[in-house]
Amino acid sequence: MNAELSCGLPSLVTAGNRILRADTLQPILLRGINRSGMEYSEPSHDGFLAGAGIDRDEIQVIARDWRANILRIPFNQAWCLNGRGGHSAEAYLSSLDQVIWWAAELGTYTILDLQWLDRETAYGSTWNSVQGRTVNHVPPTPNELTIDLWRILAARYRDEPAVLFDLFNEPHDALDDDPHPLKLIDANGRVFDAHHRRVTAKEWVRWAELLTAEIRKIKPEGLLLVAGTDWAFDLSGVSVNAPNVVYSTHIYSNRAAFTWRKAIGRHREIPIFVGEWGGTERDLAFGANLASKLRTLGLGWTAWSWSDFPHLVTRELQPTPFGTFVRTELQSPA
Repeated sequence: MNAELSCGLPSLVTAGNRILRADTLQPILLRGINRSGMEYSEPSHDGFLAGAGIDRDEIQVIARDWRANILRIPFNQAWCLNGRGGHSAEAYLSSLDQVIWWAAELGTYTILDLQWLDRETAYGSTWNSVQGRTVNHVPPTPNELTIDLWRILAARYRDEPAVLFDLFNEPHDALDDDPHPLKLIDANGRVFDAHHRRVTAKEWVRWAELLTAEIRKIKPEGLLLVAGTDWAFDLSGVSVNAPNVVYSTHIYSNRAAFTWRKAIGRHREIPIFVGEWGGTERDLAFGANLASKLRTLGLGWTAWSWSDFPHLVTRELQPTPFGTFVRTELQSPA
């Protein structure tokens, strides 16, 4: 594709700890929303977008009414490679194209976030006081097919400046009840099954450097987002030797404020983006504290989530209490 999806949006680059427009070299603050669904919603007869309930009107609400200038779309690796439910891989990728175009024509960039490897595999379970115990489909590491995936996406979006790549959602240690071996990279760049349960910064960086190198062979321009370890929270030991890399952290209310230095403590050295943050009505004090900190530091973000717990909107697209707070932040001057 030759930038037809990007609707004239300029390329983005990094310089020092800042994200800039490539055309003017002026700083740009990216703030927006996560729109979940494409990673797990079974396609309907009318396709993947219909199954996930995503349409242009909704994207317009996010971009124009809420004033988001970036949209993070979690996606499913297996569906990019193989399709699903009688719908081809090309149909799935075309659905991502459609969202990118809808957003770009409204002046909004899109992050493609590798959230799930597939819909079936459970990587243990997690627990919180609101939902109780839930099956965890977020993998601790990529796998061999992730290399093929990013080669395909790099070729497809090579000339699309509106598209940013989030290499892998949340690297983390294997959960106690996760039966699968970790997939790690050895010193020779080969994938192997690990016999331990931890994903350290050193081990994750090997993955990030490999995926970055494979993408850059095909798509030399565009921002790449590299998450921290410990469910993307901890950026303290994560560093990739490549240009135009942005470091993505996820911060929720289970992270005490005094630990945020692990997430954003390097903000003077590297470009940092908060790929996920959010909460319920009882997390409003946390949200106000974090948002104030991000404003002070000039850091961008995408709030979680338009369609998943903890929700920003109801099924009728009315803001929840936390959603009202996020919308006010987006509508306020940077």
